[in-house]
Amino acid sequence: MAKPPVTKPASFAERLLALSGREPVGARAALAEAPWHAVKGFCVGSADIIPGVSGGTMALILGIYERLLMAIRSFDRAWLASLLRLRVGEALARNDLPFLLPLVLGIGLALLFFTRVVPLPALIVTRPELVYGLFFGLILASIAVLMGEVERYGPRQVLTALAGVALGFMIVTLVPVTTPDAPWFIFLCGFVAISAMLLPGISGSFILLILGKYAYIINALGSFDFVVISTFVAGMLTGLVAFSRAIVWLLRRYHQSTLLVIKGILIGSLWIVWPFQERVYETVRGKERLVGSSPVWPDAFDGTVAASLALLLAGFVLVLVIHRLARPGAIGAGPAG
Repeated sequence: MAKPPVTKPASFAERLLALSGREPVGARAALAEAPWHAVKGFCVGSADIIPGVSGGTMALILGIYERLLMAIRSFDRAWLASLLRLRVGEALARNDLPFLLPLVLGIGLALLFFTRVVPLPALIVTRPELVYGLFFGLILASIAVLMGEVERYGPRQVLTALAGVALGFMIVTLVPVTTPDAPWFIFLCGFVAISAMLLPGISGSFILLILGKYAYIINALGSFDFVVISTFVAGMLTGLVAFSRAIVWLLRRYHQSTLLVIKGILIGSLWIVWPFQERVYETVRGKERLVGSSPVWPDAFDGTVAASLALLLAGFVLVLVIHRLARPGAIGAGPAG
């Protein structure tokens, strides 16, 4: 009698995906896509480190913006109820784990890589023209790609996009103000900062600068001030749940108008990402932090300007390549399978 073939035990990831309701074939297909999602997460995490650049911007560029919002929204009241009743499989089945797990891993790796291996925050201070040149090219190309996907441009569509441009420009040109250190305001800062990070074109760290709490939060993190950190994180988690649901609601009911406003905000944000600026820094815990800037035109064409323009072009081409490799209509694509 022939022996049955020996099958390789399922990996932990496959067992986890099976627990979340995925069929074996679907689980393997999801795992095959995981490295690509991790790379996208790395790109999103890289953008979050740059002052003035939003992780939501990169998510929009990579075509995962709406899917990310839906994945965050899946952690709802029904999910919590299932978890409290110890129905773990039922709870996990509500989440887009094949997408979220590698994405979060990629974001974490980016934060470690660009703070420990390649000190990107330091490069922003020492070589800002090069760093912002790359990101200006990334955002400029993404605007060209995203605007090209709009079905038609009538007067209403143009006005909607212009409203987004005005909103984005207004936010990125606000001047930091003096604000209280009370717990309720720290909670509000966390709420607004994470909401801004979800909105393409607006940096959460820049919002903290506007609210006058960037240095305060950085100091709290450095000194492990549990009260301030926990209050800020509570605001972030609340904002993450509430704002993601609000954007999903708008996308479902006013899809094209919402996307046009978001794309307009992206255009307005170019003001703060222009690589040649007069920048003002503040020393926070021994490190220079950007607190304000205004765009300027370079005085002369030198090596720095040439390198910045070369990186701008490289960023522009990179987005076009990513867009070409991505599936058509990837923006707003939901979970595969």
